[in-house]
Amino acid sequence: MALPTWDHPEPLAIDSAPVPEYGAGSLADLLPTLAAGMGVPGMTTAIPELTEADRNCVFLIDGLGWEQLKAHPDEAPFMSSLLGSSRGGTGRPITAGYPATTASSLASVGTGLPPGAHGLPGYTVRNPRTGELMNQLRWSPWTEPRAWQPYPTVFQLADAAGVHTAQVTSPTFQNTPLTKIALSGGTFHGRLSGEERMDLAAEQLAVGDRSLVYTYYAEVDGKGHRFGVDSDPWRGQLMYVDRLVQRLAEQLPPRAALYITADHGMIDIPFDEQHRIDFDEDWELRAGVALLGGEARARHVYAVPGAEADVLTCWREVLGEQFWVASRDEAIAAGWFGPQVDERVYARIGDVVAAACDDVLIVATEREPKESAMVGNHGSMAPVEQHVPLLEVRT
Repeated sequence: MALPTWDHPEPLAIDSAPVPEYGAGSLADLLPTLAAGMGVPGMTTAIPELTEADRNCVFLIDGLGWEQLKAHPDEAPFMSSLLGSSRGGTGRPITAGYPATTASSLASVGTGLPPGAHGLPGYTVRNPRTGELMNQLRWSPWTEPRAWQPYPTVFQLADAAGVHTAQVTSPTFQNTPLTKIALSGGTFHGRLSGEERMDLAAEQLAVGDRSLVYTYYAEVDGKGHRFGVDSDPWRGQLMYVDRLVQRLAEQLPPRAALYITADHGMIDIPFDEQHRIDFDEDWELRAGVALLGGEARARHVYAVPGAEADVLTCWREVLGEQFWVASRDEAIAAGWFGPQVDERVYARIGDVVAAACDDVLIVATEREPKESAMVGNHGSMAPVEQHVPLLEVRT
């Protein structure tokens, strides 16, 4: 009797995924490194290429990946001139962490912990207590913030150690749960315009002999999602934020270091069936699935009880040449979410985790119509979304 033939391409090996540089060069390592240089107890220098400074400012530009910045020198002449300064003068990027998405990355920045510890391992994840999907960016449905993320932020630890600590960003973020669990500590200063933020960030940096200041700009990401990173609106935002970076750099006080980074990069995906696989129209992918979480390039798949192995097999057979498809335990063992995963975080991770390798999405046009309509996307471990700058200006 002839053996059955394998109808699908050989799936990608789990260990072929480029795991983020946790502990040596990821977003989670940035603030602990800066705080250690200012003498904050319990902090360690995790990015060895960086040099200590008494006053440190982090300017996070949402959605500005390393590859996008390098590809647009005409639109970003000032930041392009700083490419060689990245990561302590090595001219190299750092990594966002998995998934490369805003909620996870901002939590990694603020807590100094990878997603497996801080517990925001995706755009949407299952709440094990309620069984519902929770959107960790919009914090919906409501979940008690400190129960969800109990660790102190680096800003809180720095403030307790006598470092002047401030966040300068949009006033709409002041009381959000994500701010409270990831970016709180010291003083919050809400300013609407980018120019006001840059001016006030420089002022706050000069207030203390030791200072740690964070500022943020969102619209590069917004234009990328809506129009793509190959669009005129996106280029216009890049030109604008380049001027903001220069404005801040020119106002730095003495003994200061400014670090320009991002929470993730972005990739434009064509609108066709080859590049956009619709979960809501694919009976194979839907079989045995109770909840679909994550986002289009970084999926958490929650199986009906008892169907976990079947769902893993099906997803691996259907998508295994385009996605790294792992069971929860395989993804954890491979270090996707960091060196360790806290017990409270374990069941938030999908029974199956699917991370895009190729230029492809798993959309859900019925349950996620707005997200499915986005031109620019991110989330996975491909360099285009994972590599982010760490540009530096010092006085």
